[in-house]
Order: sequence, then C-alpha cells, then structure tokens
Amino acid sequence: MENEAATMVQELGGVAHNLSMFDLFLQADIVVKIVMIVLILASFWCWAIIIDKVLRFRKVTQQSDDFEQDFWSGGNLEDLYRRVGSNPDSPLAMLFSTAMREWLRSTEKGIDVHVHTGLQARIHQVMRVAIDREVERLEKYMGFLATVGSTATFIGLFGTVWGIMNSFQAIAATKDTSLAVVAPGIAEALFATALGLVAAIPAVVAYNKFTNDLQKIITRLEGFAGEFSAILSRQLEQN
Repeated sequence: MENEAATMVQELGGVAHNLSMFDLFLQADIVVKIVMIVLILASFWCWAIIIDKVLRFRKVTQQSDDFEQDFWSGGNLEDLYRRVGSNPDSPLAMLFSTAMREWLRSTEKGIDVHVHTGLQARIHQVMRVAIDREVERLEKYMGFLATVGSTATFIGLFGTVWGIMNSFQAIAATKDTSLAVVAPGIAEALFATALGLVAAIPAVVAYNKFTNDLQKIITRLEGFAGEFSAILSRQLEQN
C-alpha cells in the first residue's frame, strides 16, 4: 500500500513537472503548436494596437481641447489657419484647415460671395470628406481587434479538440488510462483554449471601448463642422 502511494506521488510529481506552459508547448502536436503560435502572435499584436490606440485617442482628445480653446477665443480665423497650417495632426484642426482652405481659395479668386449656395455646399462636402478621412485613420487596425475577439476562442477550441483527439489516441495506443497518459494531452488542449481566451478577451473589451471613444470623436467632429458652417454662412451673409 505504501509502495503504491509512493508510486502515485512520483507519478503525479512527474506529471506536474511536465505541465509547465513551456513544456506543454514543446510536447504539443505540431497542429496544436501552430494554433498556440498564432494565438500568441495575435495576442501580442492586439496589445500593440491597444497601447497605440489608447495613446492616440488620448492625444486626439487633448489636441481637440487645445484647438477648441483657440478657436472659441475670439481671434481671427485666418490667423488661426496660418498657425495650424495646412496639414495639422489634430482631426479637429484638420477639419478647420480643410474648410478654411476651400473658403480662402474661393474668396481669393473673387467669386461672387452673394451666390454662396455653391460655396456652402463645397465647404460642407470637403468637411464631410475630411471627417471620413480622419475616422478612417482612427479606425485603422480596429478590424483586427474585432477579428481576434470573434475568432480567437474558436481557434483555441480547435486546438482543444485536436489535443483531446491526441489524448484518446495515446490511450488507445498504450491501453493505459493512467493520469500520466491522459494528463499531458488534456493539459495541451486546455492550454490552447486558455491562449484563445487570453487573446480574445482583451481584444473584445478594447474594441468595444475604442468604438465608443471613436463615436464620441465623430460626434465632436460633426458638431464642430455644423458650428463652423454656420459661422461661415453668417460671414457670407454679412458680405
């Protein structure tokens, strides 16, 4: 009895020794290894995107706050246009710069400002294009987060199924159902699932947060576009 217990302890000790994450990877079937590598790379890439988006959205919010403070300070719009330049980094400043460029191009050519319907339409159109362009830049790589969030779990599940199949094959080959035979395959399978969840959960959470943040930025851009259009319209009427 004591000998059997000692044997079991040694067996369990050997199994525990071989169930570290690195050992699980080395012992895994080639298909499960590929699944693990894909999920690990996807997880790293997701975190790189998440960090980049957090910094980018924070910077956009700060730049928008600074620009709106300048814009509503009551200064001359042409002076502000010269300060922000023709290609500013801030989406809000870019929207302003695009509209001002179209405004100055039209008025400097001596277009009859009393016929302002066409000019208003053009300014509205260029601001719409500018908003779409800025949103496209901010949305970059968010599709990857959505893809990883929706597929990583299934990819991990595929590795799980494959690992369990290997476990059953090992049992059939050895005709031994002991823990030493069953545990490695089951552990490989669960490890693949865990990697899938590690990749999917941050991707889903980050995608939902960034989608919400992006919608706030879009609302802010569209609000500014409407207000700036009204200012230019009043300017045309005064002329």
